[in-house]
Amino acid sequence: MAEVTRTFDILDRYLKEFPRKDALGGKKDGSWYTYSTEEYNENSHRFAMGLMALGLKKGDKVATVTTNRPEWNFADMGMSMTGIIHVPIYPTIGEDEYKYILHHSEVKIIIVGDQKLYEKIDPIVKNLSHIKHIYTFEDVDGAKNYNEILELGESKKDDFEKSLDEIKASIQPEDLATIIYTSGTTGVPKGVMLTQKNLVSNFVAHSKMHHLGKEHRVISFLPLCHVYERSVNYHFQYKGMGIYYVGNLSQIVAAIKEIKPHMFNSVPRLLEKVYDGFVTKGKELTGLKKSLYFWAINLTRHFEFNKKYGLLLSLKIKIADKLIYSKWRAALGGNIVYVVSGGAALQPKIARVLGMAKMFNLEGYGLTETSPVIAVNNPAQGEMKIGTVGPVLEGYEVKIAEDGEILCKGPGVMKGYYKADDLTREVIDKEGWFHTGDIGIMEDDKYLKITDRKKEIFKLSGGKYIAPQMIENKLKSSNLIEQVMVIGANEKFASALISPNFPLIHDWCAEHKIHFENNKDLIKIPQVVEKIQKEVQQVNKTLGSHEQISRIRLVCAEWTPATGELSPTLKLRRNIVASKYQHLIDDIYSVGKS
Repeated sequence: MAEVTRTFDILDRYLKEFPRKDALGGKKDGSWYTYSTEEYNENSHRFAMGLMALGLKKGDKVATVTTNRPEWNFADMGMSMTGIIHVPIYPTIGEDEYKYILHHSEVKIIIVGDQKLYEKIDPIVKNLSHIKHIYTFEDVDGAKNYNEILELGESKKDDFEKSLDEIKASIQPEDLATIIYTSGTTGVPKGVMLTQKNLVSNFVAHSKMHHLGKEHRVISFLPLCHVYERSVNYHFQYKGMGIYYVGNLSQIVAAIKEIKPHMFNSVPRLLEKVYDGFVTKGKELTGLKKSLYFWAINLTRHFEFNKKYGLLLSLKIKIADKLIYSKWRAALGGNIVYVVSGGAALQPKIARVLGMAKMFNLEGYGLTETSPVIAVNNPAQGEMKIGTVGPVLEGYEVKIAEDGEILCKGPGVMKGYYKADDLTREVIDKEGWFHTGDIGIMEDDKYLKITDRKKEIFKLSGGKYIAPQMIENKLKSSNLIEQVMVIGANEKFASALISPNFPLIHDWCAEHKIHFENNKDLIKIPQVVEKIQKEVQQVNKTLGSHEQISRIRLVCAEWTPATGELSPTLKLRRNIVASKYQHLIDDIYSVGKS
């Protein structure tokens, strides 16, 4: 089998070992279309020669800004085999971030997805003299199309084919492959420099965690510009799987039903919505059917990986599977074997519900700076434990510092931050340990468990520490709480700002004949506040006395990446939330001081 030491080596392997008609798939005008392994290989080479014909050289940088689509791979592989550095950028960030990243990275060409992105980015590009061209993946009036790069490459094949082979041969595993800008929750974005070896060592290691391969299909909907989805995208190709790309999150459910994938990559927020969907379905039932449904949901609390169930429990599970769980599988296409989850902690109850329905959740952990996976639950080795991010990935080392911080060493640890040696030295110490900024413990001497972000832990005025993320995750396990931020640094007690699950609250109000004009009115209604307060009190029972939430304030807006409270990877931007709701924080604590 062809050895893979650079990302573009996947193409040879895919072609020789796993040729297929549907290597890559996408949707246009309501219909799916596919590229074969051969077309994928050819288009990537044409793209590479097109870049060479445009005068780009090894070490130059090209940016992509797009939602997921199969053609992203032609650009990515074309850059990789010419030694051009790929700078993938989120399509959801603000104008200032685009300006900063495009200026800081010194890209020469930018390829955007559609008309909307073109209109957003073209005016910025006009003020940056180092950007020579802007292309679009979709047809946009008055814009150059990425097909022009492919056609140029094809027309110049005789001129560049031989020199492309020479460049490919010259590319070393230690060469820089990509700069990925982390959105961060504070300050300006940092450019994480990852080499070919960083990327390859990581996806080869995590591709060993399951048995799926050339007989299987996957869908890809998390942003390819994020290293998590990108790494798993390489992993799927490395294993010869067919990948169908979904560019619009609202199309995920339809895509799952049409493609019937065997696996996909997700984040907890989306899996929470799947779980909420299951619960809502049950609430619509009546009588015996409803009782049976919630009996089946309740049964999932017994799920553990590798657990031997007693005879009676096994029988109950079998009945529940026939009546209920099989319908859940069918709703998700009927073929799901694994759902990978990362980016934030997943509530154990969701992992149990999916697991009992034989759609096994593989929770993992990593950072952009570690290419990304540091640990992941591993079915191939039978090493899985709910509530943890699994064992440390093969080839990596983890140690827990005295203050609880997770330190990591391994082939995926980044080369450094672009143009920021000082910031690199802050996170990679003299012994080569990368400081993750996350707090964790090892369970059973094998499974890594993340407990909080080091920077987010704060002290109450009495000297007791609060780990907000842990409390927030518990609060978000309530169906009525969509987002929450725990506050109280240097104050006497902890409190919380809560963005409720408005659709569910609306339903509840309708049921109880509670009238309101809008969400602004809704959050002031005493019965609504009391309803959510009760949910908070339930969580308080599971917390230490100093951790309990003493006061809450509801906010009338949903928190999203577009409105700024969440990062593109759905992490809470605490500074932004705090400054937006400073009046509520002042209100909570001025009351406390009187």
